[in-house]
Amino acid sequence: MIIFGTKGYLYQLAILTLVCGRCGNPAAHTLRKRVTKFTLFFVPLFPVSTKYLTQCTFCGAEQKVTEEQAERLRAQDAGDPGGRPYGQPQQQHRF
Repeated sequence: MIIFGTKGYLYQLAILTLVCGRCGNPAAHTLRKRVTKFTLFFVPLFPVSTKYLTQCTFCGAEQKVTEEQAERLRAQDAGDPGGRPYGQPQQQHRF
């Protein structure tokens, strides 16, 4: 008898402040990576599929993103020169 199947893993990569495409609110969005792995005798062996998505914490809407978009958002969260440093305001106003 051989026991096989799949198991899902969810990794939180970053938390970003973005404008939601559904509700229009500037809210925190979690960037997540969902990996489904093939298992044999309950031991995960190799990934079958990998998906990236963002979820609005205000309304709960999920949106799929590509791997390239996810890496760009992670770089933005990390404060790389191409992105906005974590914890800084989205816009700076001068009076």
